[in-house]
Amino acid sequence: MRVVSKFGGTSLGNGNRVNRAADSIAAVVEDGHEIAVVASAMGSTTDYLLDSITFDADESDRAEIVSMGERTSVRMLKAALAARGIDAFFLEPGADDWPIVTNARGEVDVDETEQRAKVLADRLDGQVPIITGFLAQDHAGTVTTLGRGGSDSTAVMLGNYMNADEVVIVTDVEGVMTGDPHVVEGARNVGQITVDELRNLSFRGAEVIAPSALGYKTDDFGVRVVHYQHGDLLSGGTTIEGQFESLIDLRDEPLACITLAGRSVRNQEGVLSQLSGSLADQGINIDAVASGMDSITFYVDQTLTERVETLLHDVVIDDERLSSITVEDEIAVVRVTGGELPNQPGVISDIVNPLADAHINIHDIITSATSVAIFVDWDDGEETLEIVQAEFSQ
Repeated sequence: MRVVSKFGGTSLGNGNRVNRAADSIAAVVEDGHEIAVVASAMGSTTDYLLDSITFDADESDRAEIVSMGERTSVRMLKAALAARGIDAFFLEPGADDWPIVTNARGEVDVDETEQRAKVLADRLDGQVPIITGFLAQDHAGTVTTLGRGGSDSTAVMLGNYMNADEVVIVTDVEGVMTGDPHVVEGARNVGQITVDELRNLSFRGAEVIAPSALGYKTDDFGVRVVHYQHGDLLSGGTTIEGQFESLIDLRDEPLACITLAGRSVRNQEGVLSQLSGSLADQGINIDAVASGMDSITFYVDQTLTERVETLLHDVVIDDERLSSITVEDEIAVVRVTGGELPNQPGVISDIVNPLADAHINIHDIITSATSVAIFVDWDDGEETLEIVQAEFSQ
């Protein structure tokens, strides 16, 4: 099989860990597999270099300075592999066969990078390239960077363009855990997780793999996260499945908007659980929930309106913290999912302003880490869809 393996800064933090990394790479080669290696800067070298730039340096000088961490790592790994009889070579920006190229806007030039990556893939038979993570170069040869978590992006990108069977991210976590083991007892490793699940966790603070890297993941190859002490690059850890889809869609059927009022209901423990529980007990799915200081709103399929209103009204009668319930039918929802929504400043205004210009009233906007849902009158649904699609196609 063909593997791209990325070693994070912790996994290369000292000589012993470099040796451990070299042993695991050599084992893959000895088993007859092809492997390309992406190396991050050792330990916290990049942070140290950035903190040391206390003068007014331009972007090209800053990139050259911070690149020294990765440049050192690839030389260390190459030497360690040579000591084990492995034919390895390192690649850094400036090399004739350097693969990752950015355009004038600092974005990856996909066509050029893909072409260069395929040339690099042809060298995997018997050789191990060790590539500096995080770094790129523009068409003029100037060093550029891929941003925070760029080494993850380097690895998954190359896995994609080099037609790898698997990308292995070697880091200081055991993979994706059920919870933070420093906080909760009994946290265990999750064997498989989807790209969509992990992307939401990553944008909300889970430090497993950089969210930007997941955009390069496709169904054609796997991505796996393993702990640097594991030693075996071909097993263990957490496998990330699927590929992320960007989608803008209008729900086929209308929703009902059911709102319950209660004084400072947001501060009343157990109210939301009681309300949603009464619906769950009857097998009723909730499409979305919104809350304010004095209200809670449920969006459900309009065909269930009377049934839901009756169930929730019973709760209102029994719970003195709630005062009344009201229902509004014929609600449409347009959802924007995927892309780099959390990394786009002003994304909400980009949606709201064109709708306001079209005199479309917005009932609600509900956001998550990777999606935005816009609730409007059913009669405005199609126009809302067209406006949002036009905005995000630019």
